[in-house]
Amino acid sequence: MLRLMLAVPALLMFWLLPQETPAPAPSATSLPADAATLVNPVTPTAESQAHVKKIYGYDCAMCHGANGNGKGDLVGELKLTEMKDFTDPSALKGTPDGELFYIIKNGKGKMPAEGDRAKPADLWNMVILVRSFSKK
Repeated sequence: MLRLMLAVPALLMFWLLPQETPAPAPSATSLPADAATLVNPVTPTAESQAHVKKIYGYDCAMCHGANGNGKGDLVGELKLTEMKDFTDPSALKGTPDGELFYIIKNGKGKMPAEGDRAKPADLWNMVILVRSFSKK
């Protein structure tokens, strides 16, 4: 009983201590200089693209649209005003693969990061998939 009486105040004190806040997500202006120089190291296969299409369907299509047109179901609800239409070849013109990889991995604006949930090869395959939307 005495242990419980000593432990409860100690736990409450620990719980009330200020917690470390997470670092803010990187913004579009904080892309590292080397992001533009990263080169896609993967060669897509039918299997890798099928796998990444599933990931896109789960994580991306709700905002970016099933075909990458930027008209996903949540665009209006989340008030997303800067959605690119990846079916337009000019939408990603001048954007290197390394920048796309970095944005997919780390997020941008309201877009959450894939982070460590996806393997680097999956992220690079996602870059290939996003670029393929304008070729259909």
